[in-house]
Formats: sequence, C-alpha cells, structure tokens
Amino acid sequence: MFVHENAPVLSPATRPLRIAQVAPLYESVPPKLYGGTERIVAYLAEELLRRGHEVTLYAAGDSTVKVPLAAGSPHSLRLAGLDHYGPSFHLPMLSDVYEHASRFDIIHSHVDSLAFPFARFVRVPTVSTMHGRLDLAAMLPVYRSYSDLPAVSISNDQRRPLPEMNWVGTVYHGLPHNLLKFRPEPGKYLAFLGRMSPEKGPDRAIEIARRSGIPLKIAAKVDRVDREYFDNVVKPLLSSPGIEFVGEINEAEKEQFLGGALALLFPVDWPEPFGLVMIEALACGTPVVARPCGSVPEILRDGVTALFGSSIDELVEAVEKIHQISRDRCRAEFDSRFTAEVMARNYETVYYELADAYSKTIPRTTWRRRTVHDSALASEAAQHWHPALNANRTTVRRKAPPRPAWQIFAKGRQKKVLKSQLDDPTEVLTNRNSKGKNLDS
Repeated sequence: MFVHENAPVLSPATRPLRIAQVAPLYESVPPKLYGGTERIVAYLAEELLRRGHEVTLYAAGDSTVKVPLAAGSPHSLRLAGLDHYGPSFHLPMLSDVYEHASRFDIIHSHVDSLAFPFARFVRVPTVSTMHGRLDLAAMLPVYRSYSDLPAVSISNDQRRPLPEMNWVGTVYHGLPHNLLKFRPEPGKYLAFLGRMSPEKGPDRAIEIARRSGIPLKIAAKVDRVDREYFDNVVKPLLSSPGIEFVGEINEAEKEQFLGGALALLFPVDWPEPFGLVMIEALACGTPVVARPCGSVPEILRDGVTALFGSSIDELVEAVEKIHQISRDRCRAEFDSRFTAEVMARNYETVYYELADAYSKTIPRTTWRRRTVHDSALASEAAQHWHPALNANRTTVRRKAPPRPAWQIFAKGRQKKVLKSQLDDPTEVLTNRNSKGKNLDS
C-alpha cells in the first residue's frame, strides 16, 4: 500500500485495535522544545485514541500526551544530558514491550532499528516507521539484515537507498487541524526553523536573506555534535545586519514565529526524509523557499505552495517572487494532505492489513518459549507483505528447533508455568525449585 501525494484518504475499518506506540526516549512526547519524531508520535497516539483504538504509549516518563503511558525512563534523555547513552536506555523499555506483546494487536515502533531483533521473536506484528535518513553506508548492512520486517517510510524518496526493505506503506506526517492558526497577511521577515546543522543550511539561509535585503529570524537548537559547526561557521554570521538568532522555541511560540513570516527558508543539502517544519509553515499559510532535495518535491508543490531553487542565486530570486504564492492555497494544501486525521487513517490501513496477514499465517495459540522454528514462522508472515519476495515466491527455511533452555540449564529440577501465563501467547517457562525460590536468583 503506497500513499502517494494525490492518493485519497482510505476509509478506516471498524474494529478497534490494541496498539503499542513505542517512542524514542530522547525527548518527551510531545517534546518540550525541539523534537519532530516525538511530536508526530503524540499526534498519532491521541488521534488513534480519539478514533476508538486502545493505545499504550511507551515513552519517557515526563511525557504529557493524553494516552495511557508506560514510562521507559523517568525523564527524557536529551534535557537530562543522557542522550549519548541513548541505545542502552532503550533496551529495558523494548524488553517490557515485547514481554507483554500478547496484549497488543500491533506494535508500532518509532525507534529506528532498535526494535528489529525483538520483533522477530513474537507473534504480534511490529511495523517500524523510519523517521531518519537511510543513506548512511555504515548502517545499510544493519537494515538489510532485517529486510523482511514490515516498515513504513515517511516519504517515497526516503526509500531510495534501501528498496529491498519490506516497505508496507508511505504515510506522510500530520498535525492536529487546529494546532497552528492561519495567518492571511504575509509578514516582513524570513524564517529559519530547525537544527543548527550543516545539512539544514542555516549559513545558506543567512546568505539568502543578506542578498535579498530582508531580515531573517533563526530559531534552532544546537546539538552537541553540531556545536563546532555553530561556533565556527554560523556564529560569526549572526552579527550581520538584519540577522536575529532567537534560539530554540517551543510549540506555543511556533505559531507566531512561522505565521508572522513572509516565507520559510528551507535550503537543505541532504536527502530530507520529510521536513516537518514545511507542513507547519503551510498550516500557518506561510509559503516556503526550498532546495528540491529528498522529500521536498513530494511535500511541497513548486509554484503552488513553494518556490524551488538549487543555487543561492535561484533561491534569492525565489524570495523576490514569493508574493506570487497564495497563503490561502498553502493552508488548503495542509488541510487536505497533512492533518493528524489523514495520517491516522492511513496508518489504520497499514495496521489492519498487517494484522490480518499475520493472523492468517500464524495461529494465535498458546505456545512455549520462542525457538528458531517460531521465529521462522514470524519471518514468513512478514514476507507475506514483501512485494519482491512474494513475486519470487521466496520461502523461509525452517531449522529444527533447539532444545528448550530449561532442558539445558535446569537439568533434574522441577519446572512450573505461572498461572498468569497459561493463557499468554508470550508465556515464559519459569524454573523454580520445590521450595518456590527462583533458581536464577
């Protein structure tokens, strides 16, 4: 199922689902300041709940999203200064998710590749939305090792480095309809909003504004990895006349910042996976001046909601013509394509079709500890969704199941199954001695 830019919104099925949403722990959900992925997870979770689904969010403990929360850490990692330990902090949360997988009909992961190994060992389907860039050579072998697992892209362009992945849909991001108010009158300054990083191009934005003779306001966070770039490249340019650096802004400040601008500058120089700020600008009625990199030509329409240019000269020329873009048309484009309701309805289609595919391939029966044989069944179910593998009628070779762990490590000792686990498809055999003490303690 592909959701192209002109595709109609698909009608949702009627039965409610039990959905686990697994968010990164770097920011709260929604984030207090910058954080695109966590913001989207918040909007999606709340919209799915509103539509009648049972949603459980696994996220940082300081999250304020209005759905049931299972805290994966007490606080978000970045503001606590622990973001460099990120992958390790995610492991206990993922263990908790998959130990209780039978509680859900679908697990929706937003933590990149971290959930991949866990997904292979449960009979509940996991679909992973890939929120970042996929063209980094060092990571390609990791993604290819799990190419059978269902994944969703946030733009069609994002898929280009990994066409062999099991792409089950492209779903564009969406925002609540009334989150950002429409501003019919254009402002008198250019806006830059995003990360203070080379690929986002704040130095290019400064050059465009300087040559256009229009003031520029920059609202951006400075990550640890981008500090040297900010200090050596961007900071010396901030003293130019008409350039104002306002720092990192929150959600409440974004409406005034974007809505009050003449145009948003988006001079990126990388394969942008989506670019949330583009649709935030459209919601305010603010047109965009952008380089057509990555997803940009999918999200924006040149001459309708934006003006494109590849070079600085072309972008300066676009700024001079930006009055040709209708602010009403920008808002209308947002309403038809990029609301949270549109996003949730398209994810529903993925959920239902994937859950049905798994239920037909793998019977939901009581079963013992997971084995290689079992994971092959799960892999086979995932491949039901893989167009390339389906076309070639690829099958999964099933190895003989190994001896259960209790036979290897608990010879001669009594084994019992907890009563609470008898009806749980993810039951784990717990070894205890005759006195009831845990043998592993």
